[in-house]
Amino acid sequence: MENANGESSNNNNIARLAIMELANMISVPMSLNAVVKLKVADAIWQNGSNAPLSPVEILAKIRGPQGGGDPENLQRILRMLTSYGVFKEHVVDDGSQRRYSLTEVGKTLVTDENGLSHGSYVLQHHQDALMRAWTMVHEAVNDSSTEPFVKANGEPAYNYYGKNSEMNSLMLNAMSGVSVPFMKAILGGYDGFQGVKTLVDVGGSGGDCLKMILEKHTNIELGINFDLPEVVEKAPQIPSIKHVGGDMFDYIPKGDAIFMRWVLTTWTDDECKEIMKSCYNALPEKGKFIACEPVLPHHTDDSKRTRALLEGDIFVMTIYRAKGKHRTEEEYRQLVRAAGFNDCKGFYIDHFFTILEFHKS
Repeated sequence: MENANGESSNNNNIARLAIMELANMISVPMSLNAVVKLKVADAIWQNGSNAPLSPVEILAKIRGPQGGGDPENLQRILRMLTSYGVFKEHVVDDGSQRRYSLTEVGKTLVTDENGLSHGSYVLQHHQDALMRAWTMVHEAVNDSSTEPFVKANGEPAYNYYGKNSEMNSLMLNAMSGVSVPFMKAILGGYDGFQGVKTLVDVGGSGGDCLKMILEKHTNIELGINFDLPEVVEKAPQIPSIKHVGGDMFDYIPKGDAIFMRWVLTTWTDDECKEIMKSCYNALPEKGKFIACEPVLPHHTDDSKRTRALLEGDIFVMTIYRAKGKHRTEEEYRQLVRAAGFNDCKGFYIDHFFTILEFHKS
């Protein structure tokens, strides 16, 4: 029944608008992908000026003396991303001209002095092989024995990356672009490394994060960077860090504490138990296992944090492992108990990651 004010009709209109927005949502990440490829954020930022620029001026900075490009189409992309908070629009005079500056969200796409930004993370998510997998998300429901990426490309993502140096390089750069800000947040707000003499970083790649920890916490005498042999053989020599190659399912080097970042989410529950058991066996009594993972909230809401975590969970399911997943703190607690740990403490440090501290009594 519709009341005199037409409330039912209005609700229906809102619902139809909502489903239209969701159906067209692919415009958002693909437009984001476009502005990263075009280096729009760097063109606007200009070493911190962030002065509002018109599409014509942005194209001039991007393309240089060769000129060209379509400013009207660029403006269409910028307007849409403005509605999602990536850019700020400045309407000039009678509204016939629009200029754009970066919001705080847009600034995450600016390349820093180390060549890093969240831009690589955007590009990594939208490569051709991954896009093919996204059309098959429903297959993760029909048959969870194999993830959609394998169904679309014939082999697991990491194998595929390993055969394509450009894809692998982009993935590593994307992980660095996300991980470095997170590590700075850890070092500024977490004191769990105090008192540790030997710290093992499992899946530490080149040892960059371990280096940051040792520079902050001088009490750590030795850092062990543990990763696959083919990974650590390319790792640079770093003072007070020993690179060790191996498989975490077989063993993990012994230390006072074990650190792991963004590793567990791509493994099944049973595999996580095996990894945690390896950690347990490598630790002394009173030792601790420190895991930094995306941790799902217990209740579902429409906050940006919850959405980012749930969207990341679908990414894992689609690309890496159909039964790998983001988990709640309680789900992690149940897994570590099965591995022998008796305690779990969660520290909310970053908007995406949570530090989980597991203790061996």
